[in-house]
Amino acid sequence: MNVTVDTVSVDLAGTRVVSGVDFLVGDGEIAGLVGPNGSGKSTLLRTLYRHLRPAAGRVLLAGDDLWQRAPAASARLVAALPQERATDFELTVAEVVAMGRTPHKGAFSRDNAHDRALVQGALQQVGMDGLAHRPFTGLSGGERQRVLLARALAQEPRVLVLDEPTNHLDIRHQVELLALLRGQRTTTLAALHDLNAAASVCDRVHVLSSGRIVASGAPAEVLTPSLIAEVFGVRADVVTHPLTGGVLIAFDHITPLP
Repeated sequence: MNVTVDTVSVDLAGTRVVSGVDFLVGDGEIAGLVGPNGSGKSTLLRTLYRHLRPAAGRVLLAGDDLWQRAPAASARLVAALPQERATDFELTVAEVVAMGRTPHKGAFSRDNAHDRALVQGALQQVGMDGLAHRPFTGLSGGERQRVLLARALAQEPRVLVLDEPTNHLDIRHQVELLALLRGQRTTTLAALHDLNAAASVCDRVHVLSSGRIVASGAPAEVLTPSLIAEVFGVRADVVTHPLTGGVLIAFDHITPLP
């Protein structure tokens, strides 16, 4: 399912923080949204999972306006891993993941064998199946992050919206999560701080600065030293990754830009 962000503007407390953003996420594509803190990444993502209505423009799923759908119908198509999320569920890990099945069920429906199989499969995908009966509140931050991703996967979405999905994860689980995203190929839009993660996993990246898109394209085309200096204010070089052959961004951590 493709996603079109069509001239979307978003206001917060009377201030425009996202202005006239346009881009397309193709069916099965992994798109990265990158930019410095305060550039509007999380605000824009909120319009894709119906947490914040655009002040102008539209979000289209396969050509249909997301905000014209009923909330439950939208939830059957779009699953989100937002930054602002409750993490004090008095539930087991498996029960938290089972919440992802809610859009597909009636108000008083019990979980059936299909639901339980999807929950188990999602936990296996994120490497948390061995902790299914643990209390969610007893998990570390990284473990909670993986459980909440499993909840999104159990939702069987056509579109994934992920806001800093590698947040709290150690390097091994960051690599595993990025490999999972590449492998399952659900249409995905992810806000990422780590430019090397974006370069390794994304088919296209969209660079947001001061609420506007300033560049879009393949990572090798967009993540150039000049753009990184202009948008992020740091000195960097872009080289060939010695292990993957992809893009590797080397940052100068010694000499700041004037």
